[in-house]
Amino acid sequence: MVEDNNTKNDSTKVYANKVAMDIEVPDTAHQISSDSWLQVAFVLTTGMNSAYVLGYSGSIMVQLGWVGGVVGLVLAVAVSLYANSLIAKLHEHGGVRHIRYRDLAGYIYGKRAYTLTWAMQYINLFMINTGYIILAGSALKAFYVLFRNDDQMKLPYFIAIAGVACGMFAICIPHLSALGFWLGVSTILTIIYSVIVIVLSIRDGIRSPARDYSMPGESSSNVFTIIGSAASLVFAFNTGMVPEIQATIREPVVKNMMKALNFQFTIGLLPFFLIIFVGYWAYGSSTGTYLLNNVTGPVWVKSLGNISAFLQAVIALHIFASPMYEFWDTKFGIRGSALNIKNLSFRFVVRGGYLIFNTFVAALLPFLGDFMSLTGAISTFPLTFILANHMYLVAMGDKLASSQKLWHWFNIAFFSIASLVATIAAIRLIVVDSKTYHIFANV
Repeated sequence: MVEDNNTKNDSTKVYANKVAMDIEVPDTAHQISSDSWLQVAFVLTTGMNSAYVLGYSGSIMVQLGWVGGVVGLVLAVAVSLYANSLIAKLHEHGGVRHIRYRDLAGYIYGKRAYTLTWAMQYINLFMINTGYIILAGSALKAFYVLFRNDDQMKLPYFIAIAGVACGMFAICIPHLSALGFWLGVSTILTIIYSVIVIVLSIRDGIRSPARDYSMPGESSSNVFTIIGSAASLVFAFNTGMVPEIQATIREPVVKNMMKALNFQFTIGLLPFFLIIFVGYWAYGSSTGTYLLNNVTGPVWVKSLGNISAFLQAVIALHIFASPMYEFWDTKFGIRGSALNIKNLSFRFVVRGGYLIFNTFVAALLPFLGDFMSLTGAISTFPLTFILANHMYLVAMGDKLASSQKLWHWFNIAFFSIASLVATIAAIRLIVVDSKTYHIFANV
C-alpha cells in the first residue's frame, strides 16, 4: 500500500516509500504486536538453541580446534548481535513499521532490492527448514538404532516420518505468535537433551584416556574446511528473519526487540556453549556430527535425549517456516478462526505441499550440510551482515559521523570478501563429497 498524506499509520500495516518503491505492500493475515519481549526472546533462543547445536562440536570445533573454535564462536556472537541490532533499529525507519525483511529493503532501495531480498531469504529459510527435517530424521534414526540396529529402516524413511510430523504441526499452529505454549514445551525439551548430553559427555570425558584434538585432514584441504566451518558459524546465531520476528513484539518494538536480542546472546548462549565445548572436550577429533551418537550411557536416557531432540526440531522448524506461511496466508486472504474448515484445508494443502517438497529434498540429499554452507555463503552472509550494514548506512545517512560510515563500509567490504571465499569453499566441498555420497544415502 502506497502511503499518502491522508493515510493513518496503522501498526498492522506496512507502508512503502512511494519515492523508492512502486509495489504494493499488503497487510499481514497474521497476528502482530501481541507478544512480550520475553516470548520473542524465547522464539530467538529456541531457534538458535535448537537441536542443531548437537552437531556443532563436530562441524565447528573439530574443524577449527580449540583456539579457532572458541575465537570463532565468540566473534560470531559479537558480529551477529551487532548486525541483528542494526536491523532491529530500522524496524520503524521512516515512521512506519516494516514487518518483513523484504519490505524494509524495498523501502530503502526499491523494487529490485525487494525482490532480491525475498529470493535470498526464501533460499535461506528453505535450506534451514530442509536441514531441520534431516536433523529430526537423524534423531529418530538414532533412537531406532538403540533398539534395533538391523539396517532395515534407513535414514530416508526416518526423514519421511519427520516430514509428516512437521507437516502436522504446521497445520495445527496458524502463526508465529500461536507458538506461546509450544515455546515452553520447546524449552523443556531443550533442557532435557542438553542435560543428558552434557552429563553423559562429562562422564565419558572423565573416564576416557587423553583425546586427540588435532585437526583432521591434510593442510591443503583444511583451508577450505575451515572456511566452510566459518559459514556454519553464520547459521549458528542468525535467523535471517529479524523483522518478521520483531513484528510480533509489543510496543515499543525497538526497545523490546533489543531486550530480546540481548537475552538471546547472553542467557540463551549458556546451554549452547556448554554443549559445544563439553562435547569437543570429551571426544576430541572423533566427535561426530550428532553428539548423541558419541555419548555412552543407559539406553533409556539416550532414547529420551533423541526423542527430545526430534520433537524440539519439529517445533523449531515452524519458526523458520513462518515467513513462508505468512506470505501464503496473506496472499490468499486466510483470516479468522484457525479451526475454520477452509483455513484448515488451506494449511493442509499449501503448508503440507511445501513440507513434502522439503522432505523430498532432505531425503534426496541427506548430506545437506554442504549445501547449507553454500547457502550461508550466498544468502545468509549478505542478508545478515552485508545488507544490514549497508541498509543502516543508507537509512542513517548524514546522521552518522565519518568514522561510523567508514566502519560500516569496512564491514560491507569484509563480509563481501568472506561471502565470496565461503562460496568457493562450499562449491569445492560439494564436488568432493558428491564423489562419496549418493542420492537417498543412508548416512
